[in-house]
Amino acid sequence: MSYGAQSRLLLLCPGQGGQHAGMFDLARTSPVARALLDGLQGVMPPAARGALAGGGSNAAGVDIYANGNAQPLIVAATLGMWEAIREFAPPPALVAGYSIGELSAYGVAGAFDAATAAGLAAQRAQLMDACLARHPGQALVALSGLASKRLEELATAHAFHISIETGDDASIAGGSAQAAMALEAAVVAAGGRCTRLPVEVASHTPYMQDAVRPFADVLRQVDFGRMAAPVLAGVSAAAVGGKEQAVELLSRQLAEKIRWLACMDACGEAGITYALELGPGSALAKMLQARHPHINTRSVADFRTLDGIRKWLERAAE
Repeated sequence: MSYGAQSRLLLLCPGQGGQHAGMFDLARTSPVARALLDGLQGVMPPAARGALAGGGSNAAGVDIYANGNAQPLIVAATLGMWEAIREFAPPPALVAGYSIGELSAYGVAGAFDAATAAGLAAQRAQLMDACLARHPGQALVALSGLASKRLEELATAHAFHISIETGDDASIAGGSAQAAMALEAAVVAAGGRCTRLPVEVASHTPYMQDAVRPFADVLRQVDFGRMAAPVLAGVSAAAVGGKEQAVELLSRQLAEKIRWLACMDACGEAGITYALELGPGSALAKMLQARHPHINTRSVADFRTLDGIRKWLERAAE
């Protein structure tokens, strides 16, 4: 499969879970990225602005895991890092984002500027929080150690829905927080593992259905720039290069299962030879490296300096 790009670089944009107080620090060593991040204060929820300023002390008292803060902060961190390295990074052949990271991916690809993407993330979080208010007590859990079919059977038996397919023996599931302990007990009894995630909404499940159409309406009103690279759609693992598809798939993924396993395989089929996760965190890099060891994969979280990232990209491109 070919996407018509000269570069074989994949850029990965993470979802929730890997955020931390220092997630802007490396990007802020770049003057252009620092200016971009400072310019995002106006589109951030008030409670998230201290974290955006960078540094653990500035982030004191900010709940960076609260959905309304987490989504725009993760998009800001990802796009801030891209701004910090884009001067020396080769153009990507493909961009893929996990959950809220799919919105970041469109920013990396050039469909949205950073302010638009972060603003959309804040609106997305508000719509999802409204679903949570209508159906309180939601949870996401990571399931692993059993065949995916068996994990889905156990989840369904406890009224959970598979939210993200992450491996042949690993998935994320969303459902009622009250049923989470019973699901964990059932999975462990069957020989698997179950871990509660620091996410308070059952993303990518029918719990979020009421947010789909309103978010599509929001996306339709936004200017959509020419994309420099295709973005993989989480719900289909198909490459997207235009607004109409992007609006449909970005809104559908709020309430539909993310096929991340298929997305990783699509990256392999696309002839990707090296990949960089833009952070925060390194979960996507680890998953892709385990799934496709022939793809040279790193995360910006592995590096102490931007120059370290530059040197790795140069070596990986050889």
